[in-house]
Amino acid sequence: MASHSNYTTAPVSEFLLICFPNCQSWQHWLSLPLSLLFLLAMGANATLLITIWQEASLHEPMYYLLSLLSLLDMVLCLTVIPKVLAIFWFDLRSIGFFSCFLQMFIMNYFLAMESCTFMVMAYDRYVAICKPLHYPSVITNQFVARATIFVVARNALASLPVPILSARLRYCAENIIQNCICTNLSVSKLSCDDITFNRLYQFVAGWTLLGSDLILIILSYSFILKAVLRIKAEGGAVAKALSTCGSHFILILFFSTILLVFVLTHVAKKKVSPDVPILLNVLHHVIPAALNPIVYGVRTQEIKQGIQRLLKKGW
Repeated sequence: MASHSNYTTAPVSEFLLICFPNCQSWQHWLSLPLSLLFLLAMGANATLLITIWQEASLHEPMYYLLSLLSLLDMVLCLTVIPKVLAIFWFDLRSIGFFSCFLQMFIMNYFLAMESCTFMVMAYDRYVAICKPLHYPSVITNQFVARATIFVVARNALASLPVPILSARLRYCAENIIQNCICTNLSVSKLSCDDITFNRLYQFVAGWTLLGSDLILIILSYSFILKAVLRIKAEGGAVAKALSTCGSHFILILFFSTILLVFVLTHVAKKKVSPDVPILLNVLHHVIPAALNPIVYGVRTQEIKQGIQRLLKKGW
C-alpha cells in the first residue's frame, strides 16, 4: 500500500500542524504582530524579574508572587510561540510524537498554575485590605514558599493525566492536526480509539481547577469591595494596597476574558470560522504575558522606580 503524507500504515511517529487551514494566505502577515508581541512579552517579563531580583525594596511576598507569574508567562510563550512562528516563516509543520505531548502537558500545567497564582495573589490583596494589621504576620516569605509548592503540586497532579491519557491512545492513520499547537482535543480526535474519557477528564479537571480559582478570586474581591466601601478615610497603606489591587484585577481580566471568548467560540463553533478558536488559543499564550508586566510596571510606583534605577545602572 502506498504511503501518503497524512496517512501511514505504521504507528504515527510525528504530527503535522496545519495551523489555520482556511486562511493560510495571511499567515505571514499575522507573524509580524505575533513576533512583536513575543519579543515584548519576553523583554518585559525579563526586565520585571531582573528589577525585582536587583531591588532590595522589592523583596516582599507580593513581588515574589508577581515574579512567579512572570516566569509562568515566559515558559508559556516559549512553549508555543517559537513553533508557531517557525510554521509561519519556514513551513516547519512537523512535530515529534513526544514533543507534541510535552507541549500539551506544559500548556495545561502552566495555564492551571497561572490561574492558581492569580487566586493566591487575590488572597494576598484580601489580607492587605481587609486585615491590614495581620498582613505582615500572615503574608510572609514562608507563606509564598508554601503557596508556590501548592501551586506546583496541585496543578501537576491534575494536569499530568491529560497528555498521558492522550499519548496512550492508538494513532494509526491520520496525523494532521488542524491547529497551531498540540491541544488535547485537536490531537486525541485523530486517534483510532474512543476519546470520550479524554474529553470528560479535560472538561472536569479544567472547570474544577479554573472554576474553583475563579470562585475564590470573586469571593476575595467581593470582600475587598465591601471593605473599601466601609473605609471612610483612606490611609497611605490602604491607598497603596488599592492601587496594586487594581493592577491585579486588570491582569485577571486579561487572563479570563480571552479564555472566556475562546470557550464561547468553541460552544458556537458552527457560527464562527474554525480559525477563530485557533487564533484565540495562540493569542492567549502571548497577550496576557506581554501586558501583565507592563500593567504592574506602569501602575506600581515601586516597580517603576526600580526599573528607572536599573536603566540608570545600565547606562
